[in-house]
Amino acid sequence: MTISWLQAIILGLFACLSSMPGLGGTSFGNYTLGRPLIGGLVCGIVLGDIPTGIMVGTAMQIVYIALVTPGGTVSADVRAVSYIGIPLAMLALKSYGLEAGSADGIALATSFGTMVGTVGTVLFYGTATMNLAWQHIGWNFVDKREYDKLYIVDMVLPWISHIVFSMIPTVVMCKLGAPVVEAIKAYLPMDGIPMKTLFTVGALLPCVGIAILLKQIVRSVLDFVPYLMGFTLAASLGLNLVSATVVAAMFSIVIFQLKMLRLQQTKVAAAGPAAVGADDDEEDI
Repeated sequence: MTISWLQAIILGLFACLSSMPGLGGTSFGNYTLGRPLIGGLVCGIVLGDIPTGIMVGTAMQIVYIALVTPGGTVSADVRAVSYIGIPLAMLALKSYGLEAGSADGIALATSFGTMVGTVGTVLFYGTATMNLAWQHIGWNFVDKREYDKLYIVDMVLPWISHIVFSMIPTVVMCKLGAPVVEAIKAYLPMDGIPMKTLFTVGALLPCVGIAILLKQIVRSVLDFVPYLMGFTLAASLGLNLVSATVVAAMFSIVIFQLKMLRLQQTKVAAAGPAAVGADDDEEDI
């Protein structure tokens, strides 16, 4: 498998749209296109191997399932994971002859994603730093009361930042990634200690993502029950992700209805006996 210049440019464009600060918007760009699960589908379509792209994206999504970016703190940029790590991981899988769904394939994919995620952090801060220059220009427009020019600062100039720190690095790394992967294959054979170490560490990375998610949502002992329910459904009943999502949606609806009833009861209790008496008078009339 090789990546052409056109394919690399398309991947770079998607990296621009999903980069943070989000050129494609926070909801659609970073939190949708930027997720490895969606990025895997996009990479699979662009590179012509949708099953492998989805499998690699799913493996990387588990690692970064609990990733949050509070304020300007970014530990890893999933934009780079999705549109640099996934294509390179797909190249590596094809080069080593591994199946994307195998244990070794998942370990290799997650290892590539983690390495590239650190590079993405540098790209994120580079984008944010260059955007400061556009903010300075915007303040000058405000001081001069040229408010009609603020659209340039908001919609035009940020493209320069994202092209420099998102599109160009993505295009270069994806296009030049094939020779690098081949070099890794030549110097790090499958039966060597470095690759075995890489597979071992990569196999543990999904556990890190699940553990971080566990730490975020479990506040009491009872919280373990809904947390483990999805795993139980998959292991005991053999439900796939779509089926488990439908079951989760049903429970969400039930919980939502119960909370709405509690809110209504709270409002009635807060209104006091006067409101109840008024309702009785209206009924008597």
